[in-house]
Amino acid sequence: MNHAADRPAARRSIEGLALGDAFGERWFPLFREPRQAYDEIRARRTPQEPEWHWTDDTAMALALLRVLEEHGAVDQDRLATCFALTYDADPARGYGHGMHMLLPALLGAPKDWRTLAPQLFEGGSLGNGAAMRVAPLGAWFSRDLELAVRQAELSARVTHAHPEGVAGAVAVAVAAALSVRGELDIAAVAERTPASAVREGLERAAGLPFTTEPWRAADVLGNGQRIRADDTVPFAVWTAARHSDDLVAALWATAEGFGDVDTTCAITGGIVGAATGVGAVPEEWLSRREPVPGGGTTSAA
Repeated sequence: MNHAADRPAARRSIEGLALGDAFGERWFPLFREPRQAYDEIRARRTPQEPEWHWTDDTAMALALLRVLEEHGAVDQDRLATCFALTYDADPARGYGHGMHMLLPALLGAPKDWRTLAPQLFEGGSLGNGAAMRVAPLGAWFSRDLELAVRQAELSARVTHAHPEGVAGAVAVAVAAALSVRGELDIAAVAERTPASAVREGLERAAGLPFTTEPWRAADVLGNGQRIRADDTVPFAVWTAARHSDDLVAALWATAEGFGDVDTTCAITGGIVGAATGVGAVPEEWLSRREPVPGGGTTSAA
């Protein structure tokens, strides 16, 4: 499947995803109380912490990208191994409860994802974890949308067996692929997303004018506070489409929605960054963001 690979786009996407993840993490109460965060976001005041660390969103996206670079496609057993090893190397990256249960069990038995993932939360996780990491995959397969859909499904099922978790991954992968092609359109993303609450949310997003203030859009579409794919993906795709050629503006708009802000910003960053890269991002942002293994920053090709 190497003929379908767009490696530079995937690299741009992971850089944008990691930036969004680290930027979004700044707005949690661990770093500033809600009123301060609200005021600083509205004023577009750059967080001044010298180091912006990324979370499990980026860690798992890097593991997925590693598998693509090794195999040219999703090898599910290898992906389970990479997820488990990534978790074992640093379990304090902010993983959710389900991953704390699943990933240690896969460390010595990666093939067990087939039985363990569907058992999470009575039918599998419908969380946003498969969606938050998948944008680089969508960029990688941007030349073949049907392949991007199939590969996103495979990547999701290793940890998120619930149809909503899978649908969230498909939606973000399609959005990233369309972003690379310069064709990002919310209705087109919804059309390729399986029937689900995620798709219904995207259909609502497609009808929401871009003149809507982001915080109001988050009220309508969800902001990830429930840690569900259908509560996260529609808003992140909406902000990505609203600012499809401006990564910084997209991240500020996404941050206005609060909620699970590192994840919404990671998704938006991965989608928009797949097209733009980080070449236009202020140097002070890039110097603060934790480095991303695998190379330097890349601008749009």
